[in-house]
Amino acid sequence: MFVKICGTTSEEDALLSVAMGADAVGFIFAPSPRQVTPAHVADIVKRLPREVLTVGVFRDEAPARVVEIVNSIGLRAAQLHGHETPEQAGFVRERVPLLIQAFPAGDPAVRRARDYRPDAVLLDAATPGSGEVFDWSMAEVPDGVRLILAGGLTPDNVAKAIAQVHPWGVDVATGVEASPGVKDPVKVRAFVAAVRAAEPDAPPDDETDDGLPYDWDLGGS
Repeated sequence: MFVKICGTTSEEDALLSVAMGADAVGFIFAPSPRQVTPAHVADIVKRLPREVLTVGVFRDEAPARVVEIVNSIGLRAAQLHGHETPEQAGFVRERVPLLIQAFPAGDPAVRRARDYRPDAVLLDAATPGSGEVFDWSMAEVPDGVRLILAGGLTPDNVAKAIAQVHPWGVDVATGVEASPGVKDPVKVRAFVAAVRAAEPDAPPDDETDDGLPYDWDLGGS
């Protein structure tokens, strides 16, 4: 199961997430206690293994600016977490390796998720970064769309969330922090371990096209 540790603000925490087994590391460029600058992230990305998916998180940013930041600092994906239109999301998707489109749970726009052409859809609480858990019965996406579950996940509740929702992946920020923007090594390790213990067994001979990010075309070797 895909595991993304978001709200990363330091090289130390990025390397911690990788060492604990995370598949992706997210960096927030939108206004937030965890906001970072492109120049700072560019230095961190250079030191991360290539197989780790590095994700820039944006909210209501100009699509051209999203593309510029992602490609200029070597990120592998853009996550749009605002009020983007399908046309704006499509513009970004055509110009970056991967796109994650985020929606608040229960947003009617989720029904049109395919129009955004995402590689995965992330469902979060109404207030992103709040650490709030939403009603998991609202975690629905169109058939065939990869679902990344976010919103108030912690080492203590992520197994229950996986059992109820059966997402393709999970995303966590506040649930593994010692303070805003600072990861707690014990919590990061416990979160990843809880996910690995809860994820369903792979199909026989791993016959699935629902691969993890290192199976995706990331634009080079």
